[in-house]
Amino acid sequence: MKRRSWLAALLMSAAAGVVSLPALAQDEAPDAMVKRLSAEVLATIKADPAIQAGDVNRIIALVDSKIMPNVNFSRMTASVVGRYWRQATPEQQKQLQDEFKTLLVRTYSGALGEVRDQTLSFRPMRSKPEDTEVVVRSEVRGKGDPIQLDYRMEKTPTGWKIYDLNVLGVWLVETYRTQFAQEIGSKGIDGLIASLAQRNKSGAAPKAS
Repeated sequence: MKRRSWLAALLMSAAAGVVSLPALAQDEAPDAMVKRLSAEVLATIKADPAIQAGDVNRIIALVDSKIMPNVNFSRMTASVVGRYWRQATPEQQKQLQDEFKTLLVRTYSGALGEVRDQTLSFRPMRSKPEDTEVVVRSEVRGKGDPIQLDYRMEKTPTGWKIYDLNVLGVWLVETYRTQFAQEIGSKGIDGLIASLAQRNKSGAAPKAS
């Protein structure tokens, strides 16, 4: 799958899955939340000419304000960094989380304007009422073959939040963990932080594919 299509799918999964209205989300089932909010968010995207035209500031503001606060970034970043997370100082952990967040914001921003006529279809949930972690499975349907999208979600005091994404059978955390482990192995934790900072500054696309 081409990178831009992969990024568009990733953005759609994030936009569809993690924007939340706290008053409703606390009592809402995770799949119901995804279904309801996907329609709202995608309608906003399609109705905003500036986003569709690639207005980076408008895109980043939308992603950063509506999507990112509803991802469990602490858990996601710790999972991506893996065993090295415990070796990092609190300051290094904060820097890693900040830079990884910026990396994903740029990833989403680059794909946001590509969301056009896609729709989401959902598979039946396989979970119990007492479950605190679930996988919501869906597909993006549009031109071409359907794109598999799965969401690993956890129940928190403020509602369900996403901590991993699966696009076409590839989990985001696993993909970045391999890349980050290689960079830490050769450059150390500070080297990874510097690499991410430089990549974010230059606006380079992520290497994950």
